[in-house]
Amino acid sequence: MSVAIRVIPCLDVDAGRVVKGVNFENLADAGDPVELAKHYGDSGADELIFLDITASSANRETTIEMVKRTADVLFIPLTVGGGVRTVDDVDALLRAGADKVGINTAGLANPDLISLAASRFGDQCIVVSVDVRRSSSAPSGFEATTHGGRKSSGKDALEWIIEAAQRGAGEVLLNSMDADGTKNGYDLELIARVREVVDIPLIASGGAGKLSDFAPAVSAGANAVLAASVFHFMELSIAQVKDELRSTGIEVR
Repeated sequence: MSVAIRVIPCLDVDAGRVVKGVNFENLADAGDPVELAKHYGDSGADELIFLDITASSANRETTIEMVKRTADVLFIPLTVGGGVRTVDDVDALLRAGADKVGINTAGLANPDLISLAASRFGDQCIVVSVDVRRSSSAPSGFEATTHGGRKSSGKDALEWIIEAAQRGAGEVLLNSMDADGTKNGYDLELIARVREVVDIPLIASGGAGKLSDFAPAVSAGANAVLAASVFHFMELSIAQVKDELRSTGIEVR
C-alpha cells in the first residue's frame, strides 16, 4: 500500500521569532510563530514542525508558552523539538499540545532518553531529529552533529539513525546541514542512504528551493518533504508543492 506524501513547513524559532538562515547562520526574521502556524494550518499543510533552534546551544528549555499558543491555533499534527533533555521535557511538550516531540542533541548524549520516551509515550510520539554533515572521518561519510549543527557528535549519522530506530524512534527528521538554506535541492544521496538502513518514516529537510526539488526527495525515499524559507518568504505555497508532486504521479494528502 502506498502512503500519501506529507508536505511540512518548519518554524525555526529563536527568542520567540521565526528565523531562517543559510547553514544555520546569518538568521533573518521571518515572523511570529503563532501567526505563521495558523497560516500554514489554513493553507493545507499536513503537519507543522516547531524547532527552538537555540534551546540546546543556550542550554535552556523550549518555550512551553509559545508551544501552547501555537497548538491552540492548529488542527494538524504538531512536532516540537529543541532543548528536550529528559522524559519530563517530552511529557511537558505533549501536555502543551505537541503531538510528537523531536529529540536531537540530548539523544546523542544519552540514547536511553529515546528508549525511555518511546516506552512511556509510544514510538509514534518520538521523532529522532538528526542534523547531518558530510565528513570523511565518519564510516558512512556522514556524521551526526549537535547543538543546531554547531558541534560534531563523533557519531556516524547512519549508525546513529539505526540505533535510534531500534530504541523506538517512530520517525526520522533528516536535516542536511550542507544543504540547509542553500535552496540547491535536498541531499538525495543522504536520503537514499538512510532509506536503505531504516524503514520508519523519513522527513527530508534542508535545501528546498524550487518546485522541482520536492519529487526527487520522495523518489530517493522520503515519506515527507519539509521546507522553511521558501514557504515563510512566500516564494512557494503548500498548494503549489502538492500540485507539483501530483503532476509527477506522487500521491499527496
